Amino acid sequence: MFTADWFFALDKKLREMGLDSDAQSFDEIRENLSHRRVLDADAFAENCVYVILAGGFSQKTAKRIHGEIMNFLRTRGADFDGLFSLFHNKNKISAVCKIWGERAQLRDEYYSLDNTDSRVNYLARLPHIGKITANHLARNLGEDVVKYDIWIQRLGALYTGNPELNSKIDNKKLCDEIKCACDDMFDYLCRQTGLPRGYIDVVLWKSSQVGLIKELKHECEN
Repeated sequence: MFTADWFFALDKKLREMGLDSDAQSFDEIRENLSHRRVLDADAFAENCVYVILAGGFSQKTAKRIHGEIMNFLRTRGADFDGLFSLFHNKNKISAVCKIWGERAQLRDEYYSLDNTDSRVNYLARLPHIGKITANHLARNLGEDVVKYDIWIQRLGALYTGNPELNSKIDNKKLCDEIKCACDDMFDYLCRQTGLPRGYIDVVLWKSSQVGLIKELKHECEN
């Protein structure tokens, strides 16, 4: 594990399975991480809305819900009752309404910041985003960052070869030791593959989510 061949095998398998996407396709994510696009207000808000809605759902379900919500926003605007009839989560719909209603200002404030850390911290303060989801959103906006979710934390701990780190994995509060382990893993794979860390993140996340890493690990051992 944790070699260029292993990573590219994961990437290839996901593509063969038709699982090479997040909010965008893997190719779009990779291109945007290499050449970050500056989005208009609607596209900026659309990315924010996706990560707000996606939590707790499969990618297929998240994309369906996101499509319905975006169609409503574009035709009828940020009408809370109408949106709530489509998706029964008051906190998420309130956040969607606020972001859509203030999308021009939020977009301009985000792009006015001159470094990645400042932009990620800004995203973390948006309604219903938070620290870990901010990294997901930032990556979708073209920032070369990673989302330290539970899957990536587990891989980071595995990369160190130190089983004691497993007890420090926490999807709500990222431990410094786990973050360091994940960063070491990404730095190593970046050197091995020549790819952006944000792209490596999305491939590892998807491979973990669908059980592909366990499958390939088993094949290598037999």
